[in-house]
Amino acid sequence: MGIELEWFSLLILHVLGTSIAGRFEVETPWWRLTLKWGIVILITYLVYRWFGHWAMLAIAVPAVAGTVVHFTWCRKHGIDPWRATPRRKYYDLRGWAWLE
Repeated sequence: MGIELEWFSLLILHVLGTSIAGRFEVETPWWRLTLKWGIVILITYLVYRWFGHWAMLAIAVPAVAGTVVHFTWCRKHGIDPWRATPRRKYYDLRGWAWLE
């Protein structure tokens, strides 16, 4: 098996991430999300080419670190890390316009 394991892992991470945490990126421009995933895919590919299946760490370590930072940041600012509530407060922290 080649890089398919890494691609499958990225697919699972993307599907779960957008399903579970998509509400945290509602106002993020499409190009920024696309750029982020393009960089993740490129880094995963390069690490796989140089180090083989150690590329799984290039997927797992940032995912775990990002989750820890997310929960810490949300709790520090009084935001529920699962539901992004209170919504207005979350929008203010992200610098997004709140439309009533």
